[in-house]
Amino acid sequence: MLDFGIKDILDILLVAVLLYYVYRLMKESGTINIFYGVVSFIVVWVLASEIFEMRLIGSILDKFMSIGFLILVILFQEQIKRFLVELGSHRRWHFLAKLFHHHRGEEDAKASAWVMPVVYACMNMAKSKTGALIVIEQTMPLDNYAKTGDMINADINTRLIENIFFKNSPLHDGALIVAHGRLVAAGCILPVSHDSDVPRYMGLRHRSALGIAQATDAAAIIVSEETGNISIAYRGRLVTRLTSTELEHRLNAIALELLNNK
Repeated sequence: MLDFGIKDILDILLVAVLLYYVYRLMKESGTINIFYGVVSFIVVWVLASEIFEMRLIGSILDKFMSIGFLILVILFQEQIKRFLVELGSHRRWHFLAKLFHHHRGEEDAKASAWVMPVVYACMNMAKSKTGALIVIEQTMPLDNYAKTGDMINADINTRLIENIFFKNSPLHDGALIVAHGRLVAAGCILPVSHDSDVPRYMGLRHRSALGIAQATDAAAIIVSEETGNISIAYRGRLVTRLTSTELEHRLNAIALELLNNK
């Protein structure tokens, strides 16, 4: 008779939670088809080796499994890093922090102080159809991407942001990185998303914004040079044609989420 107890239920739940997090991570990074392929391979391996006890095919698949994990680690080191960062994020224990924080209102105001200067800059650039790409750092450091551009380390200012993306500025083609309430670097190079779901009429700025949103937990704001539309990429998703009010609400939510993760 099959002995099935609480330990087995807990084992199944832990595997289900792990698969869910891997699924969500792969979906946000645009590699969900690879996730399906890996899961299918594991199912075939279990059926052949454990259930039907096919020795020949089982031994072949065992060899693949022994090196397959190492190959996956090499190919998806950025996604694995992001998974571990999210797993150890302070927001998992935020309910304990609430018991000890008594100045929440002041912290919320300070955390979102950068939002309105960014919103005003995006509004002005949208009116003049000035292309822009602004990346907001969250829990994952963007130091490697910041090093590809020119370091600024300045206070967030609407006019400064507009000057950076002015068409004759040498920094207007790259991305502006915002972290810790400051303008860190401009003219930065971002990873480009190869997601086939991105419409063809969207240019390099939109693909770069989606690429950084898939590779990290950062948010990326795009102002289209052709249409003046404002878009935002976050958590592997791209939302287009935002109004100034919608952009403000989304950035405030992102600012508060960052505060919760500290």
